Amino acid sequence: QVLLVESGGGLVQAGGSLRLSCTASGPLFRGRAIAWFRQAAGSSREFVSGISGMDGGTYYADSVKGRFTVSRDNAKNTLYLQMNSLRPEDTAVYYCAGALGSYYSAEDYRYDYWGQGTQVTVSS
Repeated sequence: QVLLVESGGGLVQAGGSLRLSCTASGPLFRGRAIAWFRQAAGSSREFVSGISGMDGGTYYADSVKGRFTVSRDNAKNTLYLQMNSLRPEDTAVYYCAGALGSYYSAEDYRYDYWGQGTQVTVSS
């Protein structure tokens, strides 16, 4: 069973930065699509950013484009999300997700493995 563990969440003031990490128990990320999603209280889960397993292309939700950067380190089986210029509306539980396939998708049902989530709170 593949285990994903997120870390790096916390409380930060608006305009600040955080870096989230997601470490897999095995080589889940190699050649497979991986992504970050988030879910704010009272809202449905939404796509934040992803990496294609086909060509390593990166994708972002419009709301985070230019502020967040996704990357991965295959040697460490780790996915990262660098979040800069944070806003109160970024407050949510952030989840990493991995797919068995290589095609990128912004739809959460396309992903097979999920971490437990890490809380990010941005104060105004």
